[in-house]
Amino acid sequence: MKLSEDWIIGFVDGEGCFHISVLRHPEMNTGYQVLPEFTVVQHERDKQILYALKSYFKCGVVRKNRGDRWCYRIRKLSCLETLCNFFSKHPLKTKKNVDYIKFRRIIQDMIQGKHLTKEGLKKIIKTAMTMNTADRKKLLQIKQNLGIK
Repeated sequence: MKLSEDWIIGFVDGEGCFHISVLRHPEMNTGYQVLPEFTVVQHERDKQILYALKSYFKCGVVRKNRGDRWCYRIRKLSCLETLCNFFSKHPLKTKKNVDYIKFRRIIQDMIQGKHLTKEGLKKIIKTAMTMNTADRKKLLQIKQNLGIK
């Protein structure tokens, strides 16, 4: 299955998710690890689309998610950079583009190693808090632990 750039933009606008998790990790200098992720979930009958995305971007994994759902996921920083380059050239059309721009900023900070400093981590958490996230409660707790206002 060959995908066009316009098709990918429309599909990700409807089905994609740009997500930032922050997890406690005592071995990290800051005590926390930043885990960025791009995900698309589909019913198993449409998993060929997920494999086509994987083929297009030449990275990521397709796995069973839950029940009859499958997901395409990219977590590797270099692959997320490739993804960001694509969406910078081919912008999303919906409000999801706002989350993408914040996601891209975090990826750029991570490439520069800013997530490894307390100040950089604080900035990332503040940005992640403004994104569409289910982790808001956890991020609030981390924010308090780090003394972020």
